[in-house]
This record gives sequence, structure tokens and C-alpha cells, in this order.
Amino acid sequence: MNYEEARVYLDQVSKYGSVLGLENMKALLDRLDNPQDELKFIHISGTNGKGSVLAYLSSILQEAGYKTGRYSSPALFSYRERIQIDGEMIDKDSLARYVTVIAGIVEDMRRNHEAVPTVFEIETAMAMMHFKEEKCDIVVLETGLGGALDATNVVQTTLLEIITPIGMDHMDVLGNTLGEIALQKAGIIKEHTRAVTAAQKPEAQSVLEKVCTEKNTILHTVDVSCIERKHYGWDTQSFSYKDWKDIQISLAGKFQLENAALALEAAEQLREEGFTLTEEQIRKGLKNAQWKGRFSVISRDPVIILDGAHNPHAAEALKESLEFYFGGKKIYYVFGVFKDKDYRKIIEITAPLAEHIITVETPGNPRALPAEILKQEVAAVNPSAESAESIESAVQKSLNLMEKNDVLVIFGSLSFLGLAEKAIIRERGKIHG
Repeated sequence: MNYEEARVYLDQVSKYGSVLGLENMKALLDRLDNPQDELKFIHISGTNGKGSVLAYLSSILQEAGYKTGRYSSPALFSYRERIQIDGEMIDKDSLARYVTVIAGIVEDMRRNHEAVPTVFEIETAMAMMHFKEEKCDIVVLETGLGGALDATNVVQTTLLEIITPIGMDHMDVLGNTLGEIALQKAGIIKEHTRAVTAAQKPEAQSVLEKVCTEKNTILHTVDVSCIERKHYGWDTQSFSYKDWKDIQISLAGKFQLENAALALEAAEQLREEGFTLTEEQIRKGLKNAQWKGRFSVISRDPVIILDGAHNPHAAEALKESLEFYFGGKKIYYVFGVFKDKDYRKIIEITAPLAEHIITVETPGNPRALPAEILKQEVAAVNPSAESAESIESAVQKSLNLMEKNDVLVIFGSLSFLGLAEKAIIRERGKIHG
């Protein structure tokens, strides 16, 4: 296969959906001679902030000279961004080569009437093949869904587990209580390793502590009382944490200070594992980290923000940041969400802040909530709402409504943010960095 043929194959496989469980993943990797067993991992689970923490740690490790693989999902702007080494996306020829090998294995499994892997399992296997072939020193690995039964949890050579803030999300598969969800997230924790967690609600924290005790793993928790805010801004921010003074970060969002503090705790544990990470390298890594789609300011005149707030916890974080940075300004929304999300709660949290809201539907995704239905839900909270036929139309309408000092926030499902940015580029010619 060439790259285009490989993408067509993956798109076809994706139509069969996804399942939780490790058996298919193990069967596929066994036939690939288990490339993951020759790698070392930092494994990240949680509800919100996984991508930001992955970006911070990847940047720190890269700054320190370690060849660093990173695996995350979903992709926002390019399919290949899911699999990166030192910030460079997997090349098209390698991806096509890996898919060709895997497709042959999948066909053999099908002939033998065995269960076949999902598209996420195939993508995870591709990542392992690439990281092994390129001899990565360390891989920063983000779970796709949950933890215990997520395809990424097939790895057994983890050095450090990181749990970001846990909230109510994916209740249909992870559980109906915070404790049940936390138990799934904690499923990535292995015996005799190191674990670091963000500050959690008591119900989640107690679950993590219990699992770590059972696994003979010491749990380190971010102490939010030690975070001292120095400067807030939607372009740069600075803070101090414990012995770390005046740390600068470029990621926007009030919540990013806690994500960065979690990355600092993780860096300290990596030092204990023998990684050479100087203070300068850690500082530069945090400052240089980039993560699009998480309160990303993609234009300054006017201010346009992309944010993947697709659950109530993330919606609260978005609301706090908007109130803090842009209190008193008129804020416009372009909003789209999946129908299996708690969209009514997201609307309840975010809609009152908006001057006007335009709802959209992610094209070609069966999980997407139709724009007109979403508009009706929004209008129950904020009557200044309308639906758009397309993302391009929503962007154009919003920009036409806005005045110079207004703010546009495009948020909800991560799956449409890349399309939204492309629409903005077409509408305005370029994004102001």
C-alpha cells in the first residue's frame, strides 16, 4: 500500500467501531513480535489534561536530548500527528509500510475466524512499531479511553504512571460513579513503579491510593496549595511550585498551572529513575511546550480560541479561563458536541457567558449531535442561538457579528477543531501567531 491506500484501509476499519479489552491488542502485537516490550513508557490516563501533560513532558525530555516518542489521540489537524518522535509526525511511507504489514496479519486472523483488531488497536500497534524501529529512548503514551481495558494498557515496561484530573465522562463504559471511573483510570498502574497524580476529589483519590498500595507503588500527589500564581495571561503565564520559582509556560488556560505542576512532579520522579534533567532543560521544556486545541489562541486580532471542552469538567475549566482572561468582553461561540456526551451540563456551564452561540455538527461522524437539536438545547439556556449548515458557515457568521475587541471561542468535540481552524484560515487569509 501507499499512504493514500493505507488511509482508505484505516477509514474502512474505523467503521466497525471500537471495543474495550486487551485480547485483540495482545494477539496483534504477538504476531508483530511485541515491539512494545523493547520500549520504556510514561503512561498517562485521566479525564482532562492528558494531552497538555504529554506535551510538557515530551518537550522536557526532548530538550534533555532523549529521543522521545509520543502517542496521543484524537488527531486535530493531521492524521499523522497521533504518532510523533521529537515533535516530528510519522512519515507517510513508514505509516503505509506498517499498515501493509498489519493488514496482512488482520486478514490472516479473519481467515482463522479470530477476532480482529479495531482501528485504535491498529494505530497503537503502528506506534509501537515506529517507536521500536526508530529506537526511542522513552515513549510518552496517552490512553484512548479509560485505562485498565484501553489498548495502550498492553504495555508492561512502564517507568511512570500519571493520572490527570478525573471527572465524570464516558459513564456508559467506565462507570456511573467517580470511584468506578477512577478505578478504570488507575488500571494503568503497574507493580513497583512510580505514580504521580493531579489533585483529585476525595472519592477518586482514595481509589488511587488503594490501587497504589496494592501494587506496591508510591503515589505522589500535586499539592495545589504550593502553586503560587505570578502572572496570568492568554499568551504567557508564570508560576512557582514548591522549590521551582518563576516557571514560565506558553499554554493558555487557568487550569494549565496545575497541569504544569503535575509535569514538574513527574519530572522529579524521572530524575529518581535516572534521567538527567537539568533545571534549565525542565524550564525550557515547559516554556516551549505546545498543544493545539486546548485553549489554543490561534488569532490575536480578533482573539480566536480553540478548546476541546467536551465534558463538564473541561467546560468548567473553559468557563473559569474565559471569565478570568476576558471578563467584560463580548464572547461568541461556535459549539459542536457528540450526542453521547453530557451536553446539557456543558451548555448549562458555558452558555450564559456567550453573546451569541452558533451550533455545528461534525461532518461524517455518526456520534455527532445534529446542529439543530443542539441549538434547541442551547436556546433553553441562552436564547441567542442559531444552527449552521456547516462549520465554514458558522465561522463566517461569527466573524461577521464580532467587533474588534470581541472574542470567538470554538469548542466542544475535538473532532471538528481542525476543520474550524482551516475555515478561519480561508476566511481571514492567515492566523496571527
